[in-house]
Amino acid sequence: MPSFDWSARPAAGGDIKQGTIELAKKEDVIAFLHKQKLIPVVVREKSRQFNIQFGTGITTRDIVIFTRQFATMINSGLPLVQSLDILAEQTENASLAKVLREVLYDVESGHTLAAAIAKHPKVFTELFCNMVAAGEAGGILDTILLRLATFLEKNDALLRKIKGAMVYPSVIFTVAGMAIVILLIFVIPTFQTMFESAGIPLPLPTRIVIGMSAFLQAYWWACLGGIIGGAFALRATYATPGGELAIDRILLSLPIIGDLQRKAAVSRFTRTLGTLVSSGVSILEGLEITAKTAGNRVIHDAIMRSRTSIAGGETIAGPLKESGVFPPMVVQMINVGEQTGGLDTMLTKIADFYDDEVDAAVEVLLAAMEPIMIVVLGVVVGGMIVAMYLPIFDMINAVG
Repeated sequence: MPSFDWSARPAAGGDIKQGTIELAKKEDVIAFLHKQKLIPVVVREKSRQFNIQFGTGITTRDIVIFTRQFATMINSGLPLVQSLDILAEQTENASLAKVLREVLYDVESGHTLAAAIAKHPKVFTELFCNMVAAGEAGGILDTILLRLATFLEKNDALLRKIKGAMVYPSVIFTVAGMAIVILLIFVIPTFQTMFESAGIPLPLPTRIVIGMSAFLQAYWWACLGGIIGGAFALRATYATPGGELAIDRILLSLPIIGDLQRKAAVSRFTRTLGTLVSSGVSILEGLEITAKTAGNRVIHDAIMRSRTSIAGGETIAGPLKESGVFPPMVVQMINVGEQTGGLDTMLTKIADFYDDEVDAAVEVLLAAMEPIMIVVLGVVVGGMIVAMYLPIFDMINAVG
C-alpha cells in the first residue's frame, strides 16, 4: 500500500499539521483529513526508493547546475514553488530529484526555503543555507542565488583544477608500483634460478634485489597488511585534532604541493567570506562558516582566531598575519578593505587574483612532476635491471 505525506490546516484555525499515512489512493487521504476536520494543503505520495544508499549520489556539479537554473528561474519571475517543481521534474539525478521534491513539500507546507534545504545537510552546505536565509530575509533571493551560483561554479572549477593536477602523477606512480611488484614476484626469481645453477658469487646490488624478491614472495600478506594498516592509522591520526593539525602543517610545508594548497586555501577563504559578507551574512557568522570550508586545520585555526579577534573589537588582519599562512599582500589588502568598508569587494579581488595563481601553481606542479617521476622510475626500475645484469656480465668475463 502506498504511503502519503500530508499537511493540513485545522478547520477551526491554527497551525498547519503534518503527517504520513498509508492508504490506497490520494482521494482516500483527502477524505480521511476531512473526517478529522482538517483542510488539506498538500497530499503527496512518497517516492518508492531503496533507503539504503552509499552517500547521497549527488555531486558538486549537480548542485552547481541546479543553483544556476534555480537562480535563472527566480530572476525571470517564476514563483518559488513552480521553479522547484520544474527542477525536480527535469533533473537527471534521481537522488537530487527526491531531495527537491521533499524541499518542495516543505515549502508548500509553510516552511521557508532556507529551513527546507537545511533538512538536507549532506546535499546543501551550511554556507548554502545561510546565504539563502539572508536572501529571503532581505527580499533579494534571486540576486543571492545568482551570486551563490557564480561562487559554486568558481569553487567547483578550483577543486577540479587541483584534482586534475593529482591524476597524472597518481596514475604514473600506481602503474610503476605494479610494474615493480611484477618484476620482484615473477621476473627476479627466474634470474635467481639461473644464477644459482651457474654457481657464481653475486654482487651486493643483486643480492639486495633478490632479497627483496624473496621477502615479498614470503611475506606479501604482511606487506599488504602493513599498507592497509598504515592507511587506517593515518586516517585515525588525522581524525584527532592534534594529528590533523600536524599533518596539515606538514602538507603546507611541502615544496610545490604546499604552495598549491596555500594558494587554493586563500582563494577559497577569500571568495567564500566575500560572498557571505556581500550577501548580508554577519562577519562573525561568515568567518565561522568559512573556517569549516577551509580544508586545512592550520588555516581553520587562523580564521577562528580572526573571529575571536573581531568579537573582541579588533581586526581580522592581525591574527591572519600572526598565523604565517596568509601572504603579506593578502593581509594588507584585507586590512585596507576593513578600514575602507569595502571588505567584500577586496576579498573578491583577492580571490580572482589567487584563482590565476592556482592555475600557475598547477602548471608548475605538472612541469616539476614529470622530470621527478622520470628520475625516480629510472633509478628504481633501471637500478633493478642493472643489478640483475651485473652477474651476467661477470659470467661473460669468466667465459672470455
